[in-house]
Amino acid sequence: MLRKPPRQEDPPRVPKPDALLHPRPEGLYCAPGDFFVDPVRPVARAVITHGHGDHARAGHGTVVATPATLDIMRERYGEGFAGQVQPLAYGEAVTRDGVEVRLVPAGHVLGSAQVVIACQGLTMVVSGDYKRQPDPTCAPFEPVACDVFVSEATFALPVFRHPPAAEEAGKLIASLAQFPERTHLVGAYALGKAQRVIKLLRAAGWERPIYVHGALERLNALYERHGVALGPLLPAGGEGRAALPGEVVIAPPSAIADRWSRRFSDPVTAFASGWMRVRARARQRAVELPLIISDHADWDELTGTIAEIAPSELWITHGREEALARWAELNGIASRPLSLVGYEDEDQ
Repeated sequence: MLRKPPRQEDPPRVPKPDALLHPRPEGLYCAPGDFFVDPVRPVARAVITHGHGDHARAGHGTVVATPATLDIMRERYGEGFAGQVQPLAYGEAVTRDGVEVRLVPAGHVLGSAQVVIACQGLTMVVSGDYKRQPDPTCAPFEPVACDVFVSEATFALPVFRHPPAAEEAGKLIASLAQFPERTHLVGAYALGKAQRVIKLLRAAGWERPIYVHGALERLNALYERHGVALGPLLPAGGEGRAALPGEVVIAPPSAIADRWSRRFSDPVTAFASGWMRVRARARQRAVELPLIISDHADWDELTGTIAEIAPSELWITHGREEALARWAELNGIASRPLSLVGYEDEDQ
């Protein structure tokens, strides 16, 4: 008697992207794995891309992130910022209910990561914030082949083309030589930008102590603990209007317009931000020396990265969504603006 060959099981169907990841008021939600990516309100399980406050919030039940990002959150929010934490090194994978999660470098700030989510043959990558310019303070962006790339779009307009950061640092060095009697007061966001500006100055040959606002000291020390050598740093003290002539002082953007800044010697006000490409923004802030230094990808980096990865679909989380969606359409890539709320540029 002939026996029927055993019935081969059909291969599992590849899920649709919406079934694996979709937007909810809390943020991007992975239903099969029951977790959120960068939720904007407390949730039971969160995967965090990096330590900026619009992506990393306190109060979650469990937080999965790189060790550096967890350290940053601990520094900012205290030991009890989450019910429990799960450090995940770059390249290491964890699986929850059939969903594999892996973190790879995003090149944004120390510890920043893209979230690679894979399930039943479908791979989606959530970029978080990222850039492609070299930055010695963090691991460089690592492109990952995927079906759906979920990208930011902070500077997704053709007008935004960031010059090499070293050239912008050169402008600061030239101004210091031109105005040796004036303090150069540089506004830079406390996490990532301030440390990058310090490293750019060191690479340009500035070996003297750099003076820093008190709001930067703990994060500078954290970077040092993670192996990012910043050179000699001193507190930006001094009294009177003649303090620190010819020196560099780095402070949060809010401080350069505050009474705190009046103690310095006829300061040259500088601001390190991708928004300094827009002259009206520099005028609004009374910035004498705009420095176009950004920790976000510019137009060419965004479109070049998408072309390099070549996903079947592009999802756009926040920023200038329309222009990037139109570029994708013209290049044969289906796009979907998500218009997620709660994410702001840290240089605002």
